[in-house]
Amino acid sequence: MTHHSSAQYQGRHSDQVAILLSTYNGAAFLAEQLDSLIAQTHPHWTIYASDDGSSDATLEILADYQKRLGADRLIIVDGPRRGFAANFLSLLAREEVQGAYFAFCDQDDFWKPERLATGIDWIRTIPQERPALFCSRTELIDAQGNTIGFSPLFRKPACFENALVQSIAGGNTMLFNRAARDLLRQTKDASHVVSHDWWAYILVTGCGGEVNCAPTPTIGYRQHGNNIVGSNSSLGDRLVRVRKMFQGTFRAWTDDNLRALSAFRDRLSPENQATLKLFEQGRKAGLLARLILIRQSGVHRQTLPGTLGLAAAAILQRI
Repeated sequence: MTHHSSAQYQGRHSDQVAILLSTYNGAAFLAEQLDSLIAQTHPHWTIYASDDGSSDATLEILADYQKRLGADRLIIVDGPRRGFAANFLSLLAREEVQGAYFAFCDQDDFWKPERLATGIDWIRTIPQERPALFCSRTELIDAQGNTIGFSPLFRKPACFENALVQSIAGGNTMLFNRAARDLLRQTKDASHVVSHDWWAYILVTGCGGEVNCAPTPTIGYRQHGNNIVGSNSSLGDRLVRVRKMFQGTFRAWTDDNLRALSAFRDRLSPENQATLKLFEQGRKAGLLARLILIRQSGVHRQTLPGTLGLAAAAILQRI
C-alpha cells in the first residue's frame, strides 16, 4: 500500500471507523481476526491495537500486518496493563484515536464481513448528538472456527433499569458513535470498571442514549481455554453466575459500577436519576423497605428466571 493513502484513511471519511483492538498474548488467533477485519464490506477503518504487555508473538504479528496495511491503518500502542476493561477504555481516552464510529475488538474472535456495515446502518438512524450503541448476539465458535451455539436471544428492550443489573451483549459486538465515545472517555477510574461492555450499556442508556441489540450475530466468539469471560450461554455458565450472585461477587460488581456512575449522576436523565436513587436506597435498606424500593426502581433482568434470581438476591442483600 502506498503512503499517499494516509490522508484518505486518517479520519477523513465521514464514516471512518476506529477499531479498538486490545491484545495480550493473543498470538494463537490474532492473524485470523485481523484477516476478518480486512475483509469487512465497510472499507473505511483504522485499527488501533493496544498491547497490554504480551510475551508471545502478538507484537510480531501486529508488526507484520502493519507492514502490509501501512502505519496509517494499523497503529500500535502500549496498554496500561491494568486488565482488559482498562485497556479498552484507555484507547477511548487517546487523542490520536479518531473516527465517526468506534468498535471494540477482541483478539481471538472472527468478524462476519458485514459486522461494521450492519452497525453503521442502524447508528445512522440516530441523531448524531445522541449517544448510540449497536451490539448483537454472538455465534459461539470453537478453536477451529466451527459453530457450537449462540449467545442468548434477549427479548426485552435495552434500558437503564436492565443495565444496572445485567450486561446483555459482549463488547466484541459493540459499535458506537462519537457522542457515546465522548461519554465513555470521561470515565474517571477505568481500573474499577467491571467490564467495558457492561459499563458502555449502563452509561449510554443512563445518559439518554439509544442501544440496539440485534438478534442476528455479527461475530464468531471463540470459546477456548484462555477466555477471560465466558459466553454465559450454557446451563453451567448460568449456575456459575447464580453462585457469584449469592457469594457476593455480584454485589461487589454493583458497588464498582455505582461508584463509577456517581461521576455521571448529573448527566443521567431525570427518570434514570430517580431509578438510580431508589436502587441505591433499596440496596442499603432493611428487608421490607429493600424489596419495595428495588421493585419501585424498576430494575429487572431479561428473563423471568433471571428476575426471580434477582429478587432472591435482593432478599439476601446480595444485589
